[in-house]
Amino acid sequence: MLIRTVLIAMLLCASVTATADFVTVSRAHEVALTDLRLPASTNGTLSFKPCNTCSFQTVRVTPATRYEANDRDFDLATFQKELERVPNRMEETVTVLHRLESNTIEAVRVKF
Repeated sequence: MLIRTVLIAMLLCASVTATADFVTVSRAHEVALTDLRLPASTNGTLSFKPCNTCSFQTVRVTPATRYEANDRDFDLATFQKELERVPNRMEETVTVLHRLESNTIEAVRVKF
């Protein structure tokens, strides 16, 4: 009986850490390609509309920001050229990964 009580107490103590608060580190926005304004440089700003009725949000990019098209990494200039190849810009979506802690863009991803 004592072993059972000790075991239950240990399990309850172990489960206390499972009730910890979660902190959102990044937020992914699915943005229409027509609602995306790429930066002019690697230290510029990127603007996007998180929803159809929202106004544009402007967030800083850094040299560490990743630009991905069809699962391949590109530098900013080449990524812009890749986006020019998108056949139907009205129907294409882009994923913008916004790092909340530093208020920067972590990645911009598109598949077409």
